[in-house]
Amino acid sequence: MRPPWVRGPCRTEAEFCVEALTEAIQRFGVPEIMNTDQGSQFTSFAWTDLLRRAGVRISMDGKGRYLDNIFIERLWRTLKYECVYLHAWETGSEARAGLKNWFDFYNRKRPHSAHGGQPPAVVYWQRNPLAQPDQQEQRVA
Repeated sequence: MRPPWVRGPCRTEAEFCVEALTEAIQRFGVPEIMNTDQGSQFTSFAWTDLLRRAGVRISMDGKGRYLDNIFIERLWRTLKYECVYLHAWETGSEARAGLKNWFDFYNRKRPHSAHGGQPPAVVYWQRNPLAQPDQQEQRVA
């Protein structure tokens, strides 16, 4: 059995991305907006058509807009230094569980200086009063 991240034979990067996007929409639902860079796989007809047919707003970073990626690059750096480099997982299942635990911690418990020392989930629920946080997030606040 192949690991879930290994996809069938794809001839192009665009096909791989469209296949992954299709699976993500089936598993998690349609996002409101999709932000990508202007790589050929994200400007392909197959990619943009799938998003348009699903009713997803398309947002593309300007050419050479390295600042658009600074927040996600910082997240990956933090993930590597606070989690990945500290563990020697034996299997993909262990890695997946470890990453899930870290992202839960990062979003629900870890203080963030950009949010006045509050975790992102607390800030999100404060800004979206119609959404109901679960008990854990209420305790963190």
